[in-house]
Parts: sequence; structure tokens; C-alpha cells
Amino acid sequence: MAGRKRWSTEEILDAAAELLRTGDAESFSVRKLAATLGTDSSSLYRHFRSKTELLRAVADRVLVASVDGYHPEGDWKQRITSLALRVREAFGQHPQLAAAWGRYASGGAGSRLVMEEVLQALRAAGLPDEEIPARYHRLAVLIAALIASEAGVGTLTTEEYDQGMELFRVSVLGADPEQFPAVAHFAREIRPLGADRGAAFEEILAAHLDRIEAALPPR
Repeated sequence: MAGRKRWSTEEILDAAAELLRTGDAESFSVRKLAATLGTDSSSLYRHFRSKTELLRAVADRVLVASVDGYHPEGDWKQRITSLALRVREAFGQHPQLAAAWGRYASGGAGSRLVMEEVLQALRAAGLPDEEIPARYHRLAVLIAALIASEAGVGTLTTEEYDQGMELFRVSVLGADPEQFPAVAHFAREIRPLGADRGAAFEEILAAHLDRIEAALPPR
């Protein structure tokens, strides 16, 4: 009787990415992945010690893909912006993994590549070395949060998105002006969270980079 196929690490990651594409990180499990591959969970635990480690590895592949072909160009702000947009685009194709990346981080090759470029760009900005780690951390948290937030909307079905937009319109346009005077005043101008996230991402990132620039020591 032939034994079960021995899956490689890359094949396991491919299957995990596909399973996540059609589901989400919360419902994902090693048992489901094993069933998809026609094997048992114990064979997968030879490659990954836990579900968290597996999710980190899949998310890290997205980061590796985001820097494929990337070459630093422009000043430090342009470098960070370009890299952030590439990471955002990569996770936009795998929105289910964006939340997993923000929650677990990765620590793999992709994470190190992104970290190296951001740290190099902050150093090129002229920040003192002692300030760079904290600046990097705040920047990483901001980018991860923006990407995860945007990806959350990306996982909604068209019906769910439309329902959310309708609920927003009813809630805002129907606000009692006596109880919610500011909401009623701005009701026709306020935009729902799902609207125009691309521009919001770039504007928020640019504002944060401007704040870093304003704190640079004089040259």
C-alpha cells in the first residue's frame, strides 16, 4: 500500500495561502489544512510547530513578494512611501492575511527585508541612531494598522459592503439634530470608513513622515 505523499514546506504554504484566500485567519486551522492536503495534522507539525507559526510564514511570503523587484529611489520619504504602497498592494491581494500579519508579525526573510529598508531610509533622513528604533516602531504600527483596516473591508462580500453603506447612510442622515448636532450638521459630507481608503492611506502616511521630518536635527 502506497504511503501518503510527503508535502514540502513550500507546498504546505501554497495550500495554506489558498485556504486563507477562500476563508479567514480566524476559521483557519491546521486540521483543515491537513484535510485539504489529504494528510494528518502531525505531518504538518513537523514543518510548523503551531498555527501561529504557519500563519506567520504565509504572511511573510506576502512581504517577500512585496519587495520583489524593489529598488530604493528618491529621498527617504519617497523610499518609505514606495515600500509601504508595495506592501499594501501585496496584502490587498491577500486581505485575509493582513490581519494575521498585523497580529502575529512574521520575523522571516520578508520582514527583515522590509525592516532593513525602512531603517536604512530613516538613517538616510538624518535621524540620530538612538531615535531610529522608536521611530521605526511607530511607523511599522501605523502601516500595519492601515493595511489591516483596509483589508478588513476587502474581505466583505458585495452584499455585506452595500448593507454596511446603507446602514451608515441611515444612521448618519437620520441622526437626531438635537441629540447629535455635529453629526447632523456634517451628515452629507461625512464619508464611511470603507470609502476612498487609498487616498486616506497615503495622506495619513505622508502626515506621519512630515512629522518625522519636522523633528530632524538641523544639518
